[in-house]
Amino acid sequence: MGNAMAATVSLGPGVELEQLAGSRDPKLLWHVAMGEGPTIGVAAHAGHEMRPELLAHLAIDESTRIREEDPYTDYWTLACHSQIIARRSRFEADLNRTLDAAVCVQPEDCWNLKVWDKPIRKPALERSLEEHRAFYHLLEDLLRRVEQRYGKFVVYDLHSYNHRREGPRAQPADPVANPDVNVGTGSMDRSRWGPLVDRFIADLHAFDFLDEHLDVRENVNFRGRYLAEFVHRTFPKTGCVLAVEVKKFFMDEWTGVGSPEHINAMLEALRTTIPGVVSELGRL
Repeated sequence: MGNAMAATVSLGPGVELEQLAGSRDPKLLWHVAMGEGPTIGVAAHAGHEMRPELLAHLAIDESTRIREEDPYTDYWTLACHSQIIARRSRFEADLNRTLDAAVCVQPEDCWNLKVWDKPIRKPALERSLEEHRAFYHLLEDLLRRVEQRYGKFVVYDLHSYNHRREGPRAQPADPVANPDVNVGTGSMDRSRWGPLVDRFIADLHAFDFLDEHLDVRENVNFRGRYLAEFVHRTFPKTGCVLAVEVKKFFMDEWTGVGSPEHINAMLEALRTTIPGVVSELGRL
């Protein structure tokens, strides 16, 4: 799962990314595992598979594609009671963008990358858009079930971001504007969910992260995108989304190779936030 490079990295005793979500059947669009509890981990950009009709016309190479995906975020969904993990690459259908922007057509749609060697044919484009529609039907249905059972829920919308865009040997981006963890809350009613957000940030910062403490800040360079907007609009009183963007300090963003020590520590850090989030959820 995750992606081809990430799948080779062992993350602990008996745990391999390629085993995390069961079958690696490329026909699967996503993996869903529903557990007992009100938190749901979503990794919308963890996928790497693509339909052959699209793969044949990619103008970007494998390493570039992986660099813009979010390796290892699938693993972090295990911090939550339930998991929803995308199998397909964001270049096939970006599940965190609106439907009309879900497929990069022009370079300006996608970090100025020339993604395709020729324009995508309409039937292929429509198949990608149908995946986007199907995902949001699935997401709403699953969240309705969690809402019915627990009354309220919290989605951990897990992503990662590049901070060495100038090249593998260039200096990293200024940490003042690039925290270790950016918590996006731009579309939520903060007057309602604020105590839960504050508790999450405080608990994540308090975690002993390999003898350090994570720099966790809110809405510095990411405010959350369509997935968060959709949930907050659809479940205004019962659904809270924490759009969590982790800086790629846990991996080499130019090779795709991750540090098992840092990846595992991030999972444990997220796990420590669950009791506090559930507690704050119960106080609403």
